[in-house]
Amino acid sequence: MLDGRLYSSIMNNVTTIKQSRGRPSKSAKQTDENRQRLTAVGVALLTKKGFGATGLDEVTAKAGLPKGSFYAYFDSKEAFGLVLIDAYADFFNKMLDFAFLNESHTPLERLNNFIMSARNNMAKYDFNRGCLVGNLGIEIYALPGVFRQRLVDVFCEWQSKTETCLLAAQALGEIPADINCAAKAELFWIGWEGAILRAKLERRAAPIDIFKTDFLENLTR
Repeated sequence: MLDGRLYSSIMNNVTTIKQSRGRPSKSAKQTDENRQRLTAVGVALLTKKGFGATGLDEVTAKAGLPKGSFYAYFDSKEAFGLVLIDAYADFFNKMLDFAFLNESHTPLERLNNFIMSARNNMAKYDFNRGCLVGNLGIEIYALPGVFRQRLVDVFCEWQSKTETCLLAAQALGEIPADINCAAKAELFWIGWEGAILRAKLERRAAPIDIFKTDFLENLTR
């Protein structure tokens, strides 16, 4: 099973922040720490609420920073959003690598382990948090135009990792040799985002379980 600590580390930072007093420190170290606090809070909020519904005053309050101090650390909400996409993509890449590069399991077991780990992490937060990238995709027409290509690039990176895992499964004989692994990897992420959205909407794991069973069974037919 994929260790959920990678997920918890970025989310649980939000609950351990202490309230800061006075004006933001001008030291480079303090500025960097405050940027990281804002980023951790922003990631947590965007997995739950999305970009449009997340206010900057709410972000600074949850980060324990003075109201109105946001622009001491980020030039704009748009710049902040791009940082959040990159932070979440980095976290998720590590999560995928942890699962897909674990050679103590077969490739299909690795894929299953990733799905189950993500499922368990959603359950841990009572299905209130979904995929930050997927959430932003839903509200793309209300977002800055620069977000679109960055989100597409993130999905392509995740698909590439999934394709590599499926190719390994193919080389091992776990799936038929005539399967188009690139197409299946793209299909995985299209279906996965739908399953995550539905699980968040219904606040239950069933949509993820249905998707997993269907995807894995169709791979081995």
